[in-house]
Amino acid sequence: MSESSLRLAGAPITWGVCEVPGWGCQLTAERVLREVAEAGLDAVELGPRGFLPDEPAEVARTLRRHDLRLAAGFVPAVLHRPELCPAALETIASAAATLAAADGDVLVLAAELRNGAGGYDRSAELSETDWRRLLEGLDQARAVAAGHGLPIALHPHFGTAVERRADVERLIAESDVPLCLDTGHLLVGGADPLAIARAANGRVTHVHFKDVDAALAARVRAGEIGYRDAVARGLYLPLGEGDVDVAGILRQLRAAGYRGWYVLEQDVVLEAEPAEGEGPARAAARSVNYLKRILEE
Repeated sequence: MSESSLRLAGAPITWGVCEVPGWGCQLTAERVLREVAEAGLDAVELGPRGFLPDEPAEVARTLRRHDLRLAAGFVPAVLHRPELCPAALETIASAAATLAAADGDVLVLAAELRNGAGGYDRSAELSETDWRRLLEGLDQARAVAAGHGLPIALHPHFGTAVERRADVERLIAESDVPLCLDTGHLLVGGADPLAIARAANGRVTHVHFKDVDAALAARVRAGEIGYRDAVARGLYLPLGEGDVDVAGILRQLRAAGYRGWYVLEQDVVLEAEPAEGEGPARAAARSVNYLKRILEE
């Protein structure tokens, strides 16, 4: 495998920047972008509102100063509740317009359970009616994004409507919506990320690469510890240091013809601002070095 054929990006949450109120210390965009570039990554995701400028042209100029591109943007939206779906579609349309104008490639969509950034500690199982409405909402969201020339990628995510292995398997069986393969959230939800990559077979349009402490993930799944607390305790690890078969997943995706972004996304909660080059920057460098090693094998 050739290193140069991998499109590597970073996510602001790898540097602790998150849309959830009270998540932790929020680093400035200038520091995050500088450290993303220093880690050898080519692009970054948009991050939460306010992380990058609101004006698309200014987003592009900000990224160019660091020789970075915009890979994608993460948009949580409630699509299974009829009274909230119109507003959710407006949010998706606004995000798609910004992403398209700033030369982003993918709109990454999470099926939020409730309106507002309340975190991901609470789970819920959809009724059959809500599940049907979710599938309809996903089709509407895809059409909205397509109107701006963008594909969507539905992101199975702990604390959302598509969380557990059964949810992901049902989504694959009953919908043809493209997927964001997040190796961490899949494992936390009880799925085998490699098995999901095989089952999706060509439907993956975006990848979030995480490694995971499987024992801690099992405690989250069992309700013994909250999601944010688990992240703060080290739920996500640099690639190659946890229980995800990163090499196997990479081989599977490449064999299936995937040529999109591989986003290094090891969520962290920062209690204080780390010293330059420490914390998230050091973890990202370890992940990049691991990918270089497996690509040379």
